[in-house]
Amino acid sequence: MSAFNAQRITAMQWLSRQLLNQDVAGRYFDPLIEPLNPRWALGRMIATVERIEDETHDTRTFVLRPPRRWRGFLAGQHVTLALDINGVRHHRTFSLACAPETWQREGLIRITIKRTPEGLVTPWMHKNLYRGGALEISEAFGNFLLPDVEAPLLYIAGGSGITPILSHLESLACREYTAPITLIYCIRSAQDQIGAQQLEQLQHKLPLLNCQIIRADQGEGQPPRLLQASDIDSIKNIQARHCYLCGPTGLMAVATTLLETRDVPEEQVFQTFFAPLTNPLTDTAGGAVTLMRSNRELTVDSGQSLLEAAESAGLSPRFGCRMGICHQCSCRKTTGTVVNRNTGHVSGPGEETIQLCVSVPQGPVSLDL
Repeated sequence: MSAFNAQRITAMQWLSRQLLNQDVAGRYFDPLIEPLNPRWALGRMIATVERIEDETHDTRTFVLRPPRRWRGFLAGQHVTLALDINGVRHHRTFSLACAPETWQREGLIRITIKRTPEGLVTPWMHKNLYRGGALEISEAFGNFLLPDVEAPLLYIAGGSGITPILSHLESLACREYTAPITLIYCIRSAQDQIGAQQLEQLQHKLPLLNCQIIRADQGEGQPPRLLQASDIDSIKNIQARHCYLCGPTGLMAVATTLLETRDVPEEQVFQTFFAPLTNPLTDTAGGAVTLMRSNRELTVDSGQSLLEAAESAGLSPRFGCRMGICHQCSCRKTTGTVVNRNTGHVSGPGEETIQLCVSVPQGPVSLDL
């Protein structure tokens, strides 16, 4: 970006702040425009639901058309969707289940969503989203990305964890990838397989793709069939594979251990999670939190995230995925130490940017919030 354009953008932001108290003028006018037509929103990305496809008894694929100014995505990335349910805005993060080439060619994206019976957002989406409807979409983000070089690959997926892997595989098919690819897909039953038709088509496009479907149900009286050592040992040249894992935390833990004991280099293993992990370091964490700008004091219980504590106190910090992926809840910590409950990483005691949704205080903490 040229210095002139940078100065022009800064001047426009300054003017918007002075006149409308917004960085982008469109955000001020959007509440007036959206009741007429949400697609006219200027400060938000509004995608149209082009069609809805049933995948399984509890999983649907929503084919969306984002606005032209949406910047696109890389295979394996996520987006955050914002929906208004009973007058309250909710944000949820989902993986894209198609190749970037689909967006480039057709202007469409696919998001496959499993309904969580005890949840609020996914049942609402299954029941209330319709063809021609509209919803807000973020720009894509995430680092669950394909390697820069052509290398043999291993994918281990569980349930709806197949969705970012379908994005990878479709993109590899577009590239005419020639290295060996193994997919181990763990599901409860044949009725729970997501993307069955896609996988069948991909096996014709990727001749070196080997799909292994592991079904937990093995018949009455039989123990569940889970991922086991023999599944990994059957893969040739495992140490050379770039390995991608996505699924429930239990499956991820087993897969990680199996790869570690077979000397797969740590830098060749990539993971993306459904939900924040628990970490033993956070079980006894907690403390007093000072919110500098709000002039509030909070007591955070053991294992409670800073975001959860702030919401319990009646505050409404900005958030997105609640999983430590999207960074929308990033906040400046001025003093104190926090533990990231996804990674177990312990912060330094001084100023740094942290994510409220996965940070648990270890003693007194001050936040610029």
